Amino acid sequence: QVQLVESGGGLVQPGGSLRLSCAASGRIFSINDMGWYRQAPGKERELVAVTTSDGSTNYADSVKGRFTTTRDNAKNTVYLQMNSLKPEDTAVYYCNARIRITTWYQNDYWGQGTQVTVSS
Repeated sequence: QVQLVESGGGLVQPGGSLRLSCAASGRIFSINDMGWYRQAPGKERELVAVTTSDGSTNYADSVKGRFTTTRDNAKNTVYLQMNSLKPEDTAVYYCNARIRITTWYQNDYWGQGTQVTVSS
């Protein structure tokens, strides 16, 4: 069994900051990509940021320069630092990780989601 547990969401005013964390636990052989997605009401889930096992990162254009994703491989944890938040960043944020549980099997796993609300 593999679990991804997220934390750090909440209510923040426009221009504020939040930091999300996502820790993977369970039967883990190795972790490839770890990333963050979000889904706003009435919209499809979209990629926010992803970091590969070697530390490379990619961001959605809408968050470049404001969000930063990092990972701690020793802790199997990925973070999303969100600065200069805007109301349009309001969404449920989901952690995703591509985890290899044996040498020959890997799968995508999802966190439970954490609500981020940007409002005055």
